[in-house]
Amino acid sequence: MPISPMDDTLSHQTTETFDHVFTSDRNFYDRHYFNLHPKGSEFFLVAGMGQYPNLGTTDAFVCVSIAETQYVVRASRELGSDRMNTKVGPFGVEIIESLKKMRVWCDDSEHDVCFDLVFEGSSPVAEEPRTVIRRHGAIEMDTSRYTQAGTWSGQLTIAGKSIEISNQNHLGVRDHSWGVRQIGEPVAPGIKIKDYTEGYGFFHTWVPMQFDDYLLKFFVEENMQGERLVEESVRVNSFERGGTIEQMGRPEHKFTFKSGTRELSEAVLAFTDPEGRALSVQATPLRTVYLAGGTGYIASADWAHGMYQGSLKIEGLSFDVGDPAVRAELAPLYETLCKFELSTGEVTYGMLENLIIGLCPNYGFDSWEAVEP
Repeated sequence: MPISPMDDTLSHQTTETFDHVFTSDRNFYDRHYFNLHPKGSEFFLVAGMGQYPNLGTTDAFVCVSIAETQYVVRASRELGSDRMNTKVGPFGVEIIESLKKMRVWCDDSEHDVCFDLVFEGSSPVAEEPRTVIRRHGAIEMDTSRYTQAGTWSGQLTIAGKSIEISNQNHLGVRDHSWGVRQIGEPVAPGIKIKDYTEGYGFFHTWVPMQFDDYLLKFFVEENMQGERLVEESVRVNSFERGGTIEQMGRPEHKFTFKSGTRELSEAVLAFTDPEGRALSVQATPLRTVYLAGGTGYIASADWAHGMYQGSLKIEGLSFDVGDPAVRAELAPLYETLCKFELSTGEVTYGMLENLIIGLCPNYGFDSWEAVEP
């Protein structure tokens, strides 16, 4: 149990040193997520960095959709005992002001994306409901997360094209999540193999919508029967408006999908405001980042969050997302940059995340393979 810089702080939660977490579950993780976009559809960037103490690894990625191409740069290394070391190959994350301002970068290399960016929160971080899912007797997911909306500044280069990023023109959201969910190399399914014969379904949508002086947060997870596992509907006021967090009414969703896919073609979100008045949001997709395309969120044979890649590995990939056949291979987790039109007349841009695994009868997906006709 090596002593690390974190052990010098008065922050211990267990009798272990900081390089050991409270559980021996191989699936424990701790992760930063960021997205960045203009007030329009020119490009969409998603980046992340995670640590996996019980797998001894840490990794990072950036994924950018621009024109008809999705570019990915990813890196992995052995974690070691110093969890304050938030650098992985060309990637780095630095906390400038806790819960307010962060610097994220990817140094220039032979790959297609590099950047040096600063995120500044527009509203306070908002803690989400804890997600706990037990499946066939075992904990499949037990996670905590907080979310923050803000603006970005700095420099971004994509395939040789330099873009000036400014707080006035570029929005985004970050989250920090930790706990237990499936990571690393695949393990034998065991009793879960019954899910393919007896039925299983999981619906997830996560929608942070940043308007001028507040964030609307919409989060729903459901099982195959449409029963709610998690739901959240809140308004997080900006720092200038006092930073209060107000509960809103039950979130409801109505999605339509592109033919032959489970990818969003349109969405309507509905809820009530803190005063009980009905609100709805029309979401019009503009551009999608396909997180199955090399980021690790959807495991592939050669890359998954926490998968051991050796002492250090750095790779660059690209995908022709103008090709429907390529997009079909990049299901089922979609980060969709949308235009959001609130029923009060306000308009903004942001991300709608959706994932449907297995059966979802509410949307007509009555088999694992089912897609929109």
